[in-house]
Amino acid sequence: MLEWKSNLVSVIMPAYNSQALLESSVRSVMAQTYPHWELLIVDDASTDATLAIARELARADERIRLVRMTHNAGVAAARNRGIAEARGQYIAFLDSDDLWLERKLEAQIGFMQSTGTAFSFTKYRRMRRNGTLGRALGVPVTVGYEQLLRGNVIGCLTVIIDRAQVPEIEMPHVKHEDYVTWLGILKRGVVAWSLQQDLARYRVAESSVSSDKKRSAGWTWNIYRQVEKLSIPKAIWCFVHYSLHSIYVRLVY
Repeated sequence: MLEWKSNLVSVIMPAYNSQALLESSVRSVMAQTYPHWELLIVDDASTDATLAIARELARADERIRLVRMTHNAGVAAARNRGIAEARGQYIAFLDSDDLWLERKLEAQIGFMQSTGTAFSFTKYRRMRRNGTLGRALGVPVTVGYEQLLRGNVIGCLTVIIDRAQVPEIEMPHVKHEDYVTWLGILKRGVVAWSLQQDLARYRVAESSVSSDKKRSAGWTWNIYRQVEKLSIPKAIWCFVHYSLHSIYVRLVY
């Protein structure tokens, strides 16, 4: 196991055919007011100019490291590869099309260190391709395992985990892999705490919204029954809460 560097944030960024948006995502990390970070861009065997762009960005800042997958293995495998090679005490996640506000790491690490929090997340806004922003998604102050079963209120792009308290982080090869990962961590008794600040931007694709919602619902049901092994009555109860929350989010945000 690598020696983790205290106070260092390892940012895990999987990238696959991300030539259009990769640079803006990386520069949102480079612009952070908190200086103690490393960025691991994990190229998942891209076939466009992603690799070349990542190389140029790595040359521009020694805190950026490029990791190459030998074949396209998917986002969970790419994140796991990045986690395995990360040197930092803290693990953060940012996809290659999303953005952070410049005070994201400073505010969140300060919050975690002052409170002793092992797992934190924040508010964020959805952003359309034209730059239009939705409202900041409200998040609960704390989330435990049973509450998270009712639906994923934790945005992956906002998460930071302290490996001194949660040393084992691995994403499974299932749909909604981040949700399953959070469930697994909280099931161990960890409580996730939110910083009630809007600190990130999640890019939303414009196409196939309705079909995406149907697929997402199917994946969530599979998590309840096949991954978490919930009884049918409890799975139905959780799924109803998940559905109501999804409707609320679409209407309000």
